[in-house]
Amino acid sequence: MILIPLAEILHAEAGARFPGIQGVIFGFAIVCVILLAPEGLFWKLRDLLRRRIAPKAAASDAPESSAANVTTLKPAPRQRAVTGEVMLEVKSLSRSFGGLKAVQDVSFKLHKNEILGIIGPNGAGKTTLFNLLNGFLKPSQGEVLIDGRNMSGQRPHVICEAGVGRTFQVMRPFLRMSILDNVVVGAYVRARSGEEARKLAADAVARVGLSAVAERVAGELSTKELRLMELARAIAGQPRILLLDETLAGLGHGEADEVVAVIQQLARDGMTIAIIEHTMQAMVRLVDRFLVLDHGAVITEGLPEVVTRDNRVIEAYLGKKWVGHAAN
Repeated sequence: MILIPLAEILHAEAGARFPGIQGVIFGFAIVCVILLAPEGLFWKLRDLLRRRIAPKAAASDAPESSAANVTTLKPAPRQRAVTGEVMLEVKSLSRSFGGLKAVQDVSFKLHKNEILGIIGPNGAGKTTLFNLLNGFLKPSQGEVLIDGRNMSGQRPHVICEAGVGRTFQVMRPFLRMSILDNVVVGAYVRARSGEEARKLAADAVARVGLSAVAERVAGELSTKELRLMELARAIAGQPRILLLDETLAGLGHGEADEVVAVIQQLARDGMTIAIIEHTMQAMVRLVDRFLVLDHGAVITEGLPEVVTRDNRVIEAYLGKKWVGHAAN
């Protein structure tokens, strides 16, 4: 509707002096659209108009904002719950890709209501371990026990139905759908009707503090709101075990505190959580116990105050030359 007429006008007006000019402009316009509006000009213009027309007073008139909901929960010291019922047990789990051993003989237990932090340098095998736990990858050897049942090699939907939810490093929201509709997608693992799914989704949205903005379109959300929405989608299916993969990534210090408070509340409500994260300042306050991976293998595990002083952990993150400095 725009480019073809433009090309013809250029050809008629300037084609004689600048042969091929319409092709150059045409190509430049296509590149600009791809870079600036990959979903199409219609959606880009619609979003711009919506932001300008939407009444700014709506947010201030709302009875409570998402930030207000979340910040009423302050990060608090955890009670170190490292004993009790074993919800998830990993036994000698390994995964190789050709000659690369991404996960090597990993074993650990996750106890009820515990928050376990899984840390390690980039390439340590953390996300690969999660992919083995929720069925995206099949192990080369070893077992994954959920409530004592061996779920090794089961497909992701089977493990999800067994009570394991997950978020991912890279957020994949449905940008043209509202927060509530995005979360409804995760509720269908438990719901048997659309009405039940929306009820479960509304509860999940409330638990992460987004009720006041539940009808906002995902494409208009901040990074923090998107992270909370992804968390709500994961808990909408009512999992008993939650795997969180870098849920604090891309957040400022204050925003990370708000999300940490939500995760802590989920644990207090009975959720068992394993979290991969690089934000150590938040992790030390959040988790009950650390499991440290390096080159796919467990190098240590234990309480945060012990693990963060372990020379093997310091060496894995910073190199051997820093071990002596840390000791001093």
